[in-house]
Amino acid sequence: MAVFVLDMYKKPLMPCSEKRARHLLTQKRAVVHRVAPFTIRLKDRTMQESQVQPVVLKLDPGSKVTGMALVREEQTEAGPVHHALHLAHLEHRGVQVHAAMGQRARYRRRRRSANLRYRSPRFLNRRRSKGWLPPSLRSRVGNVVNWAKRYQKWIPLTRIEIEQVKFDLHLLQNPEVSGVEYQRGDLFGWEVRSYLLEKFGRRCVYCGEANLPFELDHVQPRSRGGSDRVANLVLSCHDCNSKKGNQTVAEFGHPEIEAVAKAPLRDAAAVNATRFALVEALRSLGLSIGTWSGGRTRWNRDRFGIGKDHALDALCVGQIAGVDAGYGCMIRIIAQGRGRYGRTLVNASGFPRGYLLRQKRVKGFATGDLVRAEVPDHLKTRGIHRGRVAVRATGSFRVGTVDGINAKYCHLLQRADGYSFVVVEAGTQNTAPRPRAGTPVSSPRREEPESPQAEI
Repeated sequence: MAVFVLDMYKKPLMPCSEKRARHLLTQKRAVVHRVAPFTIRLKDRTMQESQVQPVVLKLDPGSKVTGMALVREEQTEAGPVHHALHLAHLEHRGVQVHAAMGQRARYRRRRRSANLRYRSPRFLNRRRSKGWLPPSLRSRVGNVVNWAKRYQKWIPLTRIEIEQVKFDLHLLQNPEVSGVEYQRGDLFGWEVRSYLLEKFGRRCVYCGEANLPFELDHVQPRSRGGSDRVANLVLSCHDCNSKKGNQTVAEFGHPEIEAVAKAPLRDAAAVNATRFALVEALRSLGLSIGTWSGGRTRWNRDRFGIGKDHALDALCVGQIAGVDAGYGCMIRIIAQGRGRYGRTLVNASGFPRGYLLRQKRVKGFATGDLVRAEVPDHLKTRGIHRGRVAVRATGSFRVGTVDGINAKYCHLLQRADGYSFVVVEAGTQNTAPRPRAGTPVSSPRREEPESPQAEI
């Protein structure tokens, strides 16, 4: 993976190899400017004394993960050839934002009903501005724009190329739809309940009883990401609906009903909703922007023999005559947020159970800082540990997954910026759970982990 290089005035230069960066640091011609992504700053070079080449930022937006690739463009007789300098997965936290907004709404609703029972309704503040997006989608757009601005500070970008795909949601549900059928959904000529009564033969899908007052039940419960689409609704009697609760139909013992539910469309809808807003937000960087279809990306990937991966998809975006994926290292950039506004912790019933610190820094550290802890051998947590820190007022911190490390053994590597970083092999499908305060990156007396994923 290439190392970002800045001149003595913090202006971006062309990146260098890791070997070259080590050589410059050893000769004291450069200093470490940033740990993750690793960036050095030269002490004896200015931008006017260096030659830069065209560098392009390529994006493959997604609902949960956005692929990013920084490439050096080489012009050949056949056309432009892109050489990968930096590949990255940007993992969004739209699901966490959506859950937090729902929790906030429930807290407010409880306070209003408890304290202002007879307050008259108010409708003067309900208008949304043009182009409004929900916070979960705004966070995705903000993540991509934030990293585009960062790359512009670390590397001499010339333009941005983005895959502006539009998903056909109707076709995703029914691959055989065509012509006028696009105007005729599942409920053409029906009401919801009448449609379900005919679809399930006026019987409960669980117990098979008929001639009962039926209720609408969700195949995938709404509390677990389900929607009110007709494809996610079934008929159920009251007893079966109560027994099922918030279980899925498979957990309730009826896996055959899962075939009734069609492909979820939440991720596709999120990409459709943000595709224009993302391009407009990127225009603020002052770079030329090219938009391309998803079909061209797939065609490029097939003809060049590139594997399926978010970052490699980004590498294949645009009109190119060839690609060079490099030696396969990629960085996972995981959006973690910057803390919370509320300082009160509550239990499952919504009652206070504790309070967070009023100040975020303890002994010079804040939760999310990247630190290195060197613990003496006579202590239980002995060894060298490296990762994101979670602070406590007592001075006993958690570094990575190792708890109980005293603050005096911690050394700051990089201040928290709302993201954590893990280096993996390009093309590796990530199935690891989302880290909390930091991914485990510690082992006694070792600085490098033995696993294929290493947090920077």
